Amino acid sequence: MALDKFFRRRRPQVSPPSETEAPDLWGKCPQCKANTYLRDLAASAYVCPSCGFHHRLGASKRAEVLLDEPLMQWSGRVSPVDALNFHDTESYPDRLKRAQAKTGRPDAILTGRGKIEGVDVAAAIMDFEFSGGSMGSVVGEEIARAAERAGEEGLPLVLVAASGGARMQESALSLMQMAKTTVALEALSQRGLPYISILTDPTTGGVTASFATIADIIVAEPGALIGFAGPRVIQQTIRQSLPEGFQRAEFLLSHGMVDMIVDRRQQRGELAKLLRLLMHSRPQEQAS
Repeated sequence: MALDKFFRRRRPQVSPPSETEAPDLWGKCPQCKANTYLRDLAASAYVCPSCGFHHRLGASKRAEVLLDEPLMQWSGRVSPVDALNFHDTESYPDRLKRAQAKTGRPDAILTGRGKIEGVDVAAAIMDFEFSGGSMGSVVGEEIARAAERAGEEGLPLVLVAASGGARMQESALSLMQMAKTTVALEALSQRGLPYISILTDPTTGGVTASFATIADIIVAEPGALIGFAGPRVIQQTIRQSLPEGFQRAEFLLSHGMVDMIVDRRQQRGELAKLLRLLMHSRPQEQAS
């Protein structure tokens, strides 16, 4: 055998994972790098037991963490369309198909009826795993429908925001959802029914500028990025250095933009207390 063949580096033979292969049992925290047993992470509502880092959640896992029992789903009957025949590096329909295959839902929102420590609620949960939780026509329509149905059934509305902002592939049609959702939530308020929003990491763009921040009570998760434009864009625009922690939940709490920061592990109990108080304080003619 020639010496060059003897010392030649061989590529390792990697076989694709089989369906019977054991799943990963451990995960590493992006913040403190601690290894955590995934079952323990799930038991702590996907909050790192070592440093308190709040992992991002898809809509289905979020519903499991927030609600007492499986959500009685309302959404899923409306699908997005490519009204503008939009095409950048790929067509909008191709992007949608990939996101739909990944999440198993038609768009970046999950709505329905559930319970939080026994309190009946209407829930709207944004899904960051679907195209970055971007707000398109379907997201706006589903939130408006959830608000309308909450009003009809006399339910408080709890919304979990997680979004990169308006969906550029729908252009002005996406921005119109800011007005649609605001009007629907105002109608819910006129019925005397409470609306609580939970701002998670990240909540940005047109979502922050509309339905996410007009709630009766605005709750944020620790360390969540919340804002309209990104910090780099703002810094380049105003040509000034930004304060440390700018656009994080703690900074916004100290400046009055959010009402409270609640660890995900305590959210269910805190929300239940707030909802009972707000529903009990409704005027009798509205409660009836």
